[in-house]
Amino acid sequence: MSVGTSSAPGARHAPRPPAPRTPGDPVGLGIDPDQLPDGLVVADEHGHVTCFNAAAARITAVPAAEALGQPLEKALPLEDLEGGRWWQLTDPYGGLAIRVRQPERNLLLPGGREVLVSARYVRAERLGPVRRVVVTLRDTEARRRTERSHAELIATVAHELRSPLTSVKGFTATLLAKWERFTDDQKRLMLETVDADADRVTRLIAELLDISRIDSGRLEVRRQPVDIGAAVGRHIQAYVAAGLEAGRFLLRIAQPLPDLWADPDKIDQVLSNLLENAVRHGEGTVTIDVTPTASPREGEETGTSVTVSDEGAGIPEESMNRVFTRFWRGSKRGGTGLGLYIVKGIVEAHGGTITVGRAPGGGAEFRFTLPVAAPAYLT
Repeated sequence: MSVGTSSAPGARHAPRPPAPRTPGDPVGLGIDPDQLPDGLVVADEHGHVTCFNAAAARITAVPAAEALGQPLEKALPLEDLEGGRWWQLTDPYGGLAIRVRQPERNLLLPGGREVLVSARYVRAERLGPVRRVVVTLRDTEARRRTERSHAELIATVAHELRSPLTSVKGFTATLLAKWERFTDDQKRLMLETVDADADRVTRLIAELLDISRIDSGRLEVRRQPVDIGAAVGRHIQAYVAAGLEAGRFLLRIAQPLPDLWADPDKIDQVLSNLLENAVRHGEGTVTIDVTPTASPREGEETGTSVTVSDEGAGIPEESMNRVFTRFWRGSKRGGTGLGLYIVKGIVEAHGGTITVGRAPGGGAEFRFTLPVAAPAYLT
């Protein structure tokens, strides 16, 4: 391995003029490199750049016209995280003849900007000289955002788990150590608290599983006939049974509704989240409109739309685009901030859409639309 000097043939000579570029396919890729989402840099057998696509120019802030024809190490100066000059360390043209690639790794551009770089050594024959070096570049910002999101998720979950588990541990330890000292009413109160905290942990774990399935595209939808109006009615009855006034809710169902095929458990989850948001964060009457509408799916004429609105302060305009992201909690703290993210994932898994806006009464308005999605044998 050569260190300290460039071993690419021709690297010490004056730059050659750029190789001619055939419109639409300048390097024989079968596609215009400027259409690729990743940065692409190609150098010929002499170590001179013959392709420097638009994404590479954007990532490196080097115009393609300046890079074409230049030695690879000059057009694309890269350093490893320890400050070593990467092209001199890897020596693509003079290194081991059995090498065919460099795996993806984090490297630094001038100015310290981090990029993900991988390379391929193209040889005309096995163990022959390198005829072409193909380098791909990726911006690390998207990956860093994903890593930050995962770190935030772990921190949030750890925080949310700590409180109920501390309660469960404290009450059970106390009961085991001093069982005879407590009255039956005291024991019942502590056991009810343990039961409620265990339910909280169970709900949090269910949310985590939903997020994992949504992010990986593995959220299963088991379609059955669903009476969406009756489903909304059941949720309203549960709130009334829990002590809310029946007049707090207004349910309006437009008839006739098309037959809806969906996953009843997941639709209940969507309705539960939206109604809980309206009750907890909104004010006044919570209005639920169930109406037939145009299907969001191509090839289907009809769908079902559910709108949940309240008369509270609503959602600030600047927050509208963040409502369905992870950890959004609005003005009132509480919960994990994952509910609406999961709602959006469930609706989209059904082939539907969901939006947020301002209700006629000034509060928040959530509207989701589902396609009929009837099985083929019914159509």
